[in-house]
Amino acid sequence: MAMASPAADIHSIAGGVDRHYNQLDSLQAEFSEIYRGAGAERVESGTLWLKKPGKMRWEYRSPQQKLFLSDGQNAWLYLPDDRQVRKTSARKLDDLRSPLAFLLGKAHLEKELQGLSRASDLTPLMPGDVVLRGVPKALATSVNQVMLEVTPDSRITRIIVEGADGTQTEYRFSDQKENVEIPRQSFRFTPPPGVEVIIGEFGQ
Repeated sequence: MAMASPAADIHSIAGGVDRHYNQLDSLQAEFSEIYRGAGAERVESGTLWLKKPGKMRWEYRSPQQKLFLSDGQNAWLYLPDDRQVRKTSARKLDDLRSPLAFLLGKAHLEKELQGLSRASDLTPLMPGDVVLRGVPKALATSVNQVMLEVTPDSRITRIIVEGADGTQTEYRFSDQKENVEIPRQSFRFTPPPGVEVIIGEFGQ
């Protein structure tokens, strides 16, 4: 029996991921976000909710509370301790978290990630998983490459984003629940009284 070519293998894995996420309407997961840069490391964690089309809510609990939310039109970053919220248009959002919002119903890995290939130099967190790498077209000016860890049943459990500035942000997802009921108001944001609203771009 002839072995499948690496390109065919990648095509098969990417197609599996596309099919898995395109049939989902919503997704809930626990996440850890690990940022590495300038010799420092920062770890944050919380719960993520995604809903089609383009809605997401990242509720950070540790080490401090913050909320990153997009309703598909606008995006908000709320920092309760600073009594400050930043607001920007979702279309102008140049943020590492934004590609995830369009995973549901619009997943097309080979189209979104140029040069998609197997990252054989990276060890998966779980035996049996495969790590892929590619360059995201939408963030090509700010991101060098993205690595995705994919399970045998086509779930994404880890995303590593390598910035053009040499920083690295890693997202790990666990306890994934698919097609859960998410209240519509979860993706609406009304600034609390006394909170400063800043219009413009924001990052991490």
